[in-house]
Amino acid sequence: MDRMSETAPARPRPRAFWSDVRFLVGVGLIVVSIAGVWVVVAAARQTVPVFAASRTIVPGEIVTSGDLQVVEVALGRIEDAYASPASFEPGSVALRTVTAGELVPRTAIGAAEQARTTTVVVTSATALPAAVGAGTTVEVWAAPQIERGVFDVPRILVASATVVSVDDEASVMGSAGRAVELVIERADVADTLAAVAAGASMSIVPTAGIAR
Repeated sequence: MDRMSETAPARPRPRAFWSDVRFLVGVGLIVVSIAGVWVVVAAARQTVPVFAASRTIVPGEIVTSGDLQVVEVALGRIEDAYASPASFEPGSVALRTVTAGELVPRTAIGAAEQARTTTVVVTSATALPAAVGAGTTVEVWAAPQIERGVFDVPRILVASATVVSVDDEASVMGSAGRAVELVIERADVADTLAAVAAGASMSIVPTAGIAR
C-alpha cells in the first residue's frame, strides 16, 4: 500500500477562480453596466439655466428682464432650443405669444426688425366672452355702416389677432363697447383703420385655438 501511494500521480491543484477568463469578463461587464447607469443618471440630473415667461408675452412686445425668470431645467440635447441668459439680447421683441410659465423658445424672440406686427385698439360692439384675455387669439369681424345706426352683414376683417389687453372701462369716446388692444399683421392695419374711421361695428370673436 505504501509503495502504491508513492507511485500514484499527484493531482493538479485547482486554479483560483479569479484567474478564470470567464470570471474576469463577467466582472468587466458588471463594471461597464454600472458605469453606464451612472452616466445616464448624472446626465438626467444635469440642469441648465433657461428663461421662462413671468407673464403672457404677445407678439411685438419688447421683452425685458422683468418679463423673464431664470429656471433650472434638465433639457439634455435640446437646451440650445431655449432662450437663456447667455443668448438673450437686450431690445429683443416677441415674435409669437409666450404664455406665462412657458419656457421661452429662442425662435419666439428676436430683433425688432423681425417683427411683422403692430398694435391697434378696437372697440368691440358686442360683449366679450370671459375667455378673452391677454394672449387670446381672436378674429375681428366688421359690419360696414350703411347709414347711421344701420349696418351691413358682418365679415371677417382680421382672421388672426392676439389680445394684448382688455380695457375694463365700459366705453371709449362714448361708445358702449369695450376697448381691446390687439396685435395684428401690418398688412391688416390699413383695412382695420379704415373700418374704424368709417364707423363699422366691430366684434371680437375667439378662435378655436385659444391661447391663454
